[in-house]
Amino acid sequence: MIMSECVFCNPTRKLIEENELAFAIEDNFPVTKDHHLVIPKRHIDDYFNLEQSEINSINKILFSLKDKLQNKDKKITGFNIGINSGESAGQTIFHCHIHLIPRRVGDVKNPRGGVRGVIPGKQTY
Repeated sequence: MIMSECVFCNPTRKLIEENELAFAIEDNFPVTKDHHLVIPKRHIDDYFNLEQSEINSINKILFSLKDKLQNKDKKITGFNIGINSGESAGQTIFHCHIHLIPRRVGDVKNPRGGVRGVIPGKQTY
């Protein structure tokens, strides 16, 4: 992919938070209210290819955004943090991005197992 065509290299959405190496935007297809993406500024396809400084910058935004969201919405009682790494894992935009998904009591019938739900029938155990 040419970087000028990458939706994350040239974001058109309002940046919610930003630091030297990363930024956050609202997800265009949110699974819950206030679902955000945290994205490294460098065009890199996969989380496992990030440099430690980028991971640290991403984590700073994740923690800051988590606090801001919980202060804004007292119904947020948990979060899922997700990364799709590779096509077989569901990645569709090949610029690394981390999903920060706020969770609220009752938003699904039974949240037990959380991210295990990416494989149908494996969430409950």
